[in-house]
Amino acid sequence: MSQPLIFSVRFLTRPRDPAVKEELERLVLSMYRSGLKYSEAVREFQRTFVATVLRETNGNQVRAAKRLDIHRNTLRRQIHDLRLDIKTLRLVPRRPALSERLVEQKTKRATAPEATRRSS
Repeated sequence: MSQPLIFSVRFLTRPRDPAVKEELERLVLSMYRSGLKYSEAVREFQRTFVATVLRETNGNQVRAAKRLDIHRNTLRRQIHDLRLDIKTLRLVPRRPALSERLVEQKTKRATAPEATRRSS
């Protein structure tokens, strides 16, 4: 069984912004009234919270782990346990691997002289 992410009690009981507390209370009430079980609500909160931070860091797990104040391996385990698809959380696609970029550069170099020869 995976260990849940632990968030500071101080954060949850004394949010910096009163509007955040009100919104959280409204959301919790809505979840409760809809019959959502506590464990399901916690899992959904974790899923949304982690996904949001990953989106903000463009899927960079090291930066996301630092912002969440957890170890990178813990974040990776949470991503797996929460069944998050890291590829869909990236706002900008990753650059190609170095090997792919080198092949692309070689292809450009090989075709560039041909183009200059044709124009002369």
